[in-house]
Amino acid sequence: MDRRQVLAYRIAEHGLHRSARDVAGLAVVRAGLQDSMRDTALLALAARLDGPVSLEDDERLVLAWTLRGAPHHHLRTDLPETIRALIPLDDADALARMLWQRKELAATGLAASEVVFTAAAALREVVTKPMTKGAVSAAVTRRLPPAFARWCRGCNATHIHEQLMRIAAPLGGLRLVAGASPATLAPLAGRGRLRKTPDPAAATAVLERYLRLNGPASPGEAAEFAGTARAVVDRTWPAGLAEVRVEGKTRYLPADRVAALENPPEPDVVRLLPPLDPFIQARDKALLVPDPLRRKEVWKMLGNPGVLLADGDVAGTWRTKGSGTKLTITLTAFDPLRPSVREEAEAEAARVATTRGFEKHTVTWTA
Repeated sequence: MDRRQVLAYRIAEHGLHRSARDVAGLAVVRAGLQDSMRDTALLALAARLDGPVSLEDDERLVLAWTLRGAPHHHLRTDLPETIRALIPLDDADALARMLWQRKELAATGLAASEVVFTAAAALREVVTKPMTKGAVSAAVTRRLPPAFARWCRGCNATHIHEQLMRIAAPLGGLRLVAGASPATLAPLAGRGRLRKTPDPAAATAVLERYLRLNGPASPGEAAEFAGTARAVVDRTWPAGLAEVRVEGKTRYLPADRVAALENPPEPDVVRLLPPLDPFIQARDKALLVPDPLRRKEVWKMLGNPGVLLADGDVAGTWRTKGSGTKLTITLTAFDPLRPSVREEAEAEAARVATTRGFEKHTVTWTA
């Protein structure tokens, strides 16, 4: 398979043809819809659903720190399995899930799994009602050994390691309150006892959902998405996968999706995808954007732009700036676009402004 066929498959699998009428019918929601930046998840839904979209008022959705410790919206019925998938299989898995704070966790001198479960138990005891993240952090830090915390210059305080708090919170039965500012945690309804027994089948289900959505993909790419080590993924790798050669590299896809990959719908859609949209969360960045200079424009160290999707490819970037009731959307095309594509992009820009609640908007184009 060449990259354009793979992208056509993903565009369809992501629901970007707007064929689904409800969030429950979107694979991106089943896989977990990240919401780390302002209106990211809302705009991701607007790119996929026809008509008004809402997150805070949808009782079927729950927001929690899950994959990679990032906030994700999940269907309420899917969240228990996702949380079971986050239970470390062993100390190596727990350490890998600490991502950028692995050294801090290792410096505690305790087994990594013990650190995670100790933090989860403390969070569970502290959060019995909605509490701001700052209040939770202060209370739980007092209950934990000093090695579980660090001095934070930004907060001017000593508090629990950020990533430890994020990976321990769902295990402790905590969710995030959607739309709350500052970030607020609350107990999950009907949470049972703190579970420490790993569930490899649940971990496998998370990987399979990624492969269906952003496949064909490699075990390393799936591991990065799940927020753990490649060696851990090797132990929970799904069965029933087909081997696919993509641009000369071996990748994997659930066997029942091969027919869809071989004959995807024509990717004739124009969409404005927000930063951290599930489509650009695929870990094979070189496949999504082969040109290294353009990759630097899409994925920056700080402040990623949104992505313009057109003609089955990443065709440019976009940014917004709000002032009062007016939103300015600046679109940057990598190559000259047909007039019809520009018109559709401007219609999508109007949809972005409406979704974010702005009464007026303007669109500008840059080279």
